[in-house]
Amino acid sequence: MLCKRRSIRRCLALMIALVLPLCAACAQEQTLPSAGTRDQTVRVYLSRLNLSGRMDLTLISPYSVTTQQGARLHFQAGSEVAVLLRDSALYLYYEGMSQLAGQNVTLLRDEAEGESGFRLTNYPALYAGDLQIDVVDGKVRPVLSVHVEDYLLGVVPYEMSDSFPLEALKAQAVAARTYALRSQDATQPYDLVDTTNDQVYRGYLPGNDKTEQAIRETRGVCGFYRDQLAQCYYSASNGGQTELVETVWPTDEDFGYYAFGDDPYDVANPDSVVRSFEMKKTYGEEETAPYALRSLLATQLFDQLTALGYDPAPESVRVDGVSAVSVSGAASEDNKYMTRLTLTVSISGRTRKNAPAPVVDLNAEEVSLFEVVEETPSPTPTAVQTTGFVPVVTVTPSPTPTPVYGPFTPIEEPFTLEMDIFPTAEKALGLDITAHYDNELWSVRETEDAFIIEARRYGHGVGMSQRGAQWMAAEHGKTYQEIIAFYYPGLTLMRYEEQPAQMTQPEMALAATPGPAPSPTPRPTLMPMTLTPQEGQWLATVTEIDDDSSLNLRSTPDLGGEILMRLYKGQQLLVLERCPQEGWVKVRTDVAEGYVVEEYLTAETP
Repeated sequence: MLCKRRSIRRCLALMIALVLPLCAACAQEQTLPSAGTRDQTVRVYLSRLNLSGRMDLTLISPYSVTTQQGARLHFQAGSEVAVLLRDSALYLYYEGMSQLAGQNVTLLRDEAEGESGFRLTNYPALYAGDLQIDVVDGKVRPVLSVHVEDYLLGVVPYEMSDSFPLEALKAQAVAARTYALRSQDATQPYDLVDTTNDQVYRGYLPGNDKTEQAIRETRGVCGFYRDQLAQCYYSASNGGQTELVETVWPTDEDFGYYAFGDDPYDVANPDSVVRSFEMKKTYGEEETAPYALRSLLATQLFDQLTALGYDPAPESVRVDGVSAVSVSGAASEDNKYMTRLTLTVSISGRTRKNAPAPVVDLNAEEVSLFEVVEETPSPTPTAVQTTGFVPVVTVTPSPTPTPVYGPFTPIEEPFTLEMDIFPTAEKALGLDITAHYDNELWSVRETEDAFIIEARRYGHGVGMSQRGAQWMAAEHGKTYQEIIAFYYPGLTLMRYEEQPAQMTQPEMALAATPGPAPSPTPRPTLMPMTLTPQEGQWLATVTEIDDDSSLNLRSTPDLGGEILMRLYKGQQLLVLERCPQEGWVKVRTDVAEGYVVEEYLTAETP
């Protein structure tokens, strides 16, 4: 009851936020209260680089380097440096020279004019900060220390897009800045990871002018609740209703600045993710219902079909019609989160039995068609030889019997099925949007000819919806303060005082040492591929990933399959077949075979 009263109170706060924008929103340039001073450096674990035993760097500005072994070095701008893991220790390589570093290497930026930072060799993004590389669990772990405003240059254009309205980008900058600074924790080896586990960070690339303007014009602005930095969660799309923190992540912490309620902006945005599944009210005898529906029915009706003497397999289920579809199970009347799916279907079934399998007469070398074998035959010993005291049995497998199907027969009474949406119906119908959360908002839309199930919500749904913010700014002219007020109605905006990034002064003797001209370091080697496509096969190339990313080759066609290796951009593959699992293909190179998601490939023109 207490939770219900609390939700009503937050819902009222959300309604008030819709009608009465913050005073700050009435005057865009109003001066915000000062939040004082704060260390504005955040430490980011560069996990998405998937490094194991090597890191190749191009130093854009001078760096001072120290190692666990006590070595102190200075590298001039333009130096190409490699850090390799060998025999559980790090080694530093530069122009034919090597230095044992031990368990960690620290690279500190020196003061210099112009562009400052490093790049991964042969990749364009700039990492404007210091770097510490440690050995952890037999791999290299790179942690970047970067000023929060430089960090945002590598976050905002990837969490949103530079094509979004300026005010939406400003709201994103404020939420991301608040999240990053609140995550600072000196007791841990890093504050953030560079993936959606925290915030996507990919380094700085020029060209996102609107994003840079949004970060610049909100510099230092953060959200506060009861004089403390807030936890500004956000997601791509909430599906039309905001969610509470404690619903997604049970906690005793006070998140009173969030609200539960409808989000008309998100649901109105045509770019918000919606997945749908259509069930026709009537299927003709020659019209086959989607395999996903037949598979779901075969699974749910296995016992009933078996008892009636029908084959309980998807290919033996014919859907004749769907007369009702509904969703239910919401915790309250105003909650759009449903947990149960109910549908009424009429189906036809058919029998299945195995035809007689031919038996091979080994003496006559002819095939007899008159001996009937069991439906699941066991291998039959054909000869026994004796070697010493150990019998050796040579086994010839019997041929696999061919199934014989009866005609489809309508089942007189329709079936009414009720099942869990998560994970049963969601997985079967392919309506899962976010892998980490079973929280999509399901609804049913009826047309003259069909029932259409729709699933919305991309992410956890807590806090700001990026698609909602986009629509608020683009179609309703809302300022970033109004966007923040809508999604975090209990938040107060304040601004930290300016604090520039700190850089080191190198020892003069080290800094004066000239360095040789750099030479390029090769990108990861691609696997050889000399195979020729056969009928039904085709060649494709890994293209739809970032230059500094990779595509997982898995042992099975699903995200839970073991990662066999990582494929890099430009890798050529032979596609063997499309899998029944939607979106997956089986691929091969000269040295590996497995499964990948097809959307990351581009088919080569014959």
